[in-house]
Amino acid sequence: MSGKIILNLAISLDGYIADENGGYDWIVGDDNSKLNTENKSDFAKFLEGIDVVVMGRNCYNQNFHKDYKEKDVYIATSENIADYENYHFMNGDICKTISDLKNQGKNIFLFGGGVVIDSFVKEDIIDEYIIGIIPTILGKGRKLFLENNPKIDLNLQEYSVEDGIIVMKYSKRNKYEN
Repeated sequence: MSGKIILNLAISLDGYIADENGGYDWIVGDDNSKLNTENKSDFAKFLEGIDVVVMGRNCYNQNFHKDYKEKDVYIATSENIADYENYHFMNGDICKTISDLKNQGKNIFLFGGGVVIDSFVKEDIIDEYIIGIIPTILGKGRKLFLENNPKIDLNLQEYSVEDGIIVMKYSKRNKYEN
């Protein structure tokens, strides 16, 4: 049984995943519950189904890896760093390594940042995209999608709204669907 590679993150309305300094304190709702949907995005429940977390070195340097002590964490880096505890440092073909884990039945949470995500988008190996749109226009920062990506058709599977944050879950569209 094959697992899934799942991108799950928040973006500003203009497509940024972090401000210029890598900051994320802007990732908050607008405190307006008027349009809230009955169903809610449940990150804790999402994490229950995850076996592996993938992140780049900048995310590691910001200590995001410490949030995932119960998961195997793979960190993409250009340096040779020894693995320790549940942290695995990779400077080779991360897409192949993670695809191999997926084929072993592992569910992979593609956490970030943009450069790491870009290689997975370009290889078109992400199975699900869970994107939370924050009601903020940053104007500049670190983009989610870099240039020259392939065209990838998606199906909206579900959505929720909570305090102005819209969370959409997409899966890759079957090539034979209309």
